[in-house]
Amino acid sequence: MKTLDQVAAQLEGYDPQALRADTALAFLQALVSPVRDCETVPLREALGRVLAYDLISPIDVPAHDNSAMDGYAFDGALLENRSASLRLRVVATALAGSAWHGQLGPEDCVRIMTGAVMPTGLDTVVPQEMVQAEGEYITLSPTALRRGDNRRFQGEDLRRDTPALLAGARIGPAALGLLASLGLPSVSVRRKLRVAFFSTGDEILSLGEAAREGAVYDSNRYTLLGLLTRLGVELLDMGVVADDPQALEAAFQAAAQQADAVITSGGVSVGEADHTKATMRKMAGGSSGIAFWKIAMRPGRPMAVGRLGNAVLFGLPGNPVAVMVTFLAFVRPALLQMMGCSRCATPLLKARSVQAIRKKPGRTEYQRAIVDSAPDGSLQVRITGQQGSGVLSSMVQANGLLVLRHDQGDIAAGAEVDVQMFEGVI
Repeated sequence: MKTLDQVAAQLEGYDPQALRADTALAFLQALVSPVRDCETVPLREALGRVLAYDLISPIDVPAHDNSAMDGYAFDGALLENRSASLRLRVVATALAGSAWHGQLGPEDCVRIMTGAVMPTGLDTVVPQEMVQAEGEYITLSPTALRRGDNRRFQGEDLRRDTPALLAGARIGPAALGLLASLGLPSVSVRRKLRVAFFSTGDEILSLGEAAREGAVYDSNRYTLLGLLTRLGVELLDMGVVADDPQALEAAFQAAAQQADAVITSGGVSVGEADHTKATMRKMAGGSSGIAFWKIAMRPGRPMAVGRLGNAVLFGLPGNPVAVMVTFLAFVRPALLQMMGCSRCATPLLKARSVQAIRKKPGRTEYQRAIVDSAPDGSLQVRITGQQGSGVLSSMVQANGLLVLRHDQGDIAAGAEVDVQMFEGVI
């Protein structure tokens, strides 16, 4: 396990007092590692879990050549070098779920349903809407299709003894169906990541407490609850912890003993003389066990990262939007990596800004944005307005973040920009 100093030494331009967002992300990628424990779960409980091993297909899918649509199966060789209409005699019907094994003459065909096994010697299916039926005969134009059309081949989807899914794949609805198509009732996955989280500060009120001057209700814990629930981790909600050395130390101790990752909000500003920051340092074993960053970003400049025993610590800012942005930019990819997921980065899409946006080079900005379709079908984006780090309503209005890179300056109206969508994350 690398120390924080070893990780930092490998990064070019690492400066905790003026840290680029991409360097912070690279630091976390080098710091964290996947959980090793695995378990077998029923397929119904596998959604969102991370596959532990390469899954080798035990069968061919489909198991037999079959028809891709309702129509008539026949020998496609009859189409070759033919210009006149082709007349075929219908001698039987093949239904999905039961193979037909009768004898066929040279110009016989079989009425066939979608998914039915292709009868031996037949390799082409003409859709029923492309024929003229007259009693027990059908007529079709030979120029309307080619030999082999509308036939699905055995193993076309998955081949027996070849990988169906690779280790590190996060099982989504499509993968769930794929596993079911192999007849597998269960699957081996990495164990769930355990994440403890709590809010800090004497000014933080739990829900149900009476309001008082200077205090605010704890929104951060609930946004983290939502973000972590969507991620599919095992949650340990430790509530609100007062800015008291003994209470904070007890909370950090309990969290580190039970969880793989610990997330806090508030009390990490550089130079801030409060008990939270001092307790983090103490619990992490001194300054070498925790790093306090000033990240060149907006919103979310202060952040703490380190280790508490075997747990990874993420100390997020206190402002509500800054909590969500730092989670999406840094914590979520790191947690996915700890879960063993092979795809940790959130994809960025390209959209055109409908407005000019002021931006200073030298920091990465994550602006709350609304992404929709332009009249020509391309994506367009506009910011929600107020971009203050305490304006949580702007995150509700937005459906994504407009990501302006470290070296970018002002954005002209119509310029192409990067956007990170919320769908499936928030």
